[in-house]
Amino acid sequence: MNILNNIRVALRALKANMLRSSLTVLGIVIGVAAVVALLSIGKGATAGITSQVEGLGTNLVTVSAARRFGLGGGGTAETELLYYSDYSAIAKKVQNIASITPYYQTQEPVATANRTANYSVIGVTPSYATVNSQTVEIGRFITTEDGAAKKRVAVIGATVSSELFMGLNPIGRNIKINNIQFEVVGVLASKGTSGFLSGDSNVLISLETGYSILFGGRATNNGKPILSGISISASNADSIDTVVSQTETILRSQHGLGLNDDLGLSVSSQAQMLSSLSTITATLTAFLGAIAGISLLVGGIGIMNITLVSVTERTREIGLRKAVGAPQRAILFQFLVETITLSLIGGTLGIALGASIAGVFTFLGIIDAAVTVDVLLLAFTFSALIGLFFGIYPAYQASKMRPIEALRYE
Repeated sequence: MNILNNIRVALRALKANMLRSSLTVLGIVIGVAAVVALLSIGKGATAGITSQVEGLGTNLVTVSAARRFGLGGGGTAETELLYYSDYSAIAKKVQNIASITPYYQTQEPVATANRTANYSVIGVTPSYATVNSQTVEIGRFITTEDGAAKKRVAVIGATVSSELFMGLNPIGRNIKINNIQFEVVGVLASKGTSGFLSGDSNVLISLETGYSILFGGRATNNGKPILSGISISASNADSIDTVVSQTETILRSQHGLGLNDDLGLSVSSQAQMLSSLSTITATLTAFLGAIAGISLLVGGIGIMNITLVSVTERTREIGLRKAVGAPQRAILFQFLVETITLSLIGGTLGIALGASIAGVFTFLGIIDAAVTVDVLLLAFTFSALIGLFFGIYPAYQASKMRPIEALRYE
């Protein structure tokens, strides 16, 4: 009996018990759909994070306060502060820097006449746009004159513009940041709305203005201005490691730390950040895929149980076939084809369902799920292997039946 005949026999057997077959297929459908949807979402998240990190700036090195836990005070969290003086020292002494910018970031209520919402408000210098690859869609960016005169002007992200002004041109209009009035002079071009490291929900003001009238005492320590971070653009990719090393050395000197002391500040390159984030997302994707794989295993156990029932119900048929000369391998092959066919039907439906779920996530703008060929092939292959693996035992039991005992079975 060739494989096409076996498939036809398998389909007739499945059709004879449509409800039971459908319920068995359902387990495979759910498992494959979960694998496709979760792996696609995971791949989409990884691609989105990679795109956003790469879009932060060219040859980017970032310096930021790193939270650490001290032994004193019951193990409470301490933060090593980053100062404006650290920025000045780095800008003066580190070589191979194309551009550098300090910033101070806080969360503030931002209001217009009709709406109020909380956004990230960042005090910046004019070089912030260059280092972080920000472009202005309409209006202008923060200038040196704005800082020198401590002007109350703001550049807002695309999301802030749409939410606060609802389609109106915001240039020249006023907003209130923590009840202090600022004039909108620019709107940043959108960098995407995936929600990770996006500048679309930021409000930028002059760093000098922020220190003067907005940030208050929280932005100083013992009279010294505090920074949230420093962004550095290395002159080329080959000099990134040198910039990182020199920056760490200067920070240790600034904070009176030795080579073996904990720096307490984070100095990382774009490549390091991307590697760490990619590792995290890949681990999470694998974890989600493993959870989805459990559903497939449950579906496979269901296939084995149903096939064992089918073998029992068709004992006389098996005995008759063996009595007229069917070899063991023909019986074995027949039942294996049935289980694999059942799995492949479930796998096909599961792929369609999983791709649809991923498509819904993309359509709703939650995340751009990446339904790739390798994910589909993996899910389809795994579903076939599930049918093969869990069909071997029932098929073997059927092939080992003795014809006389099978024909006597009631």
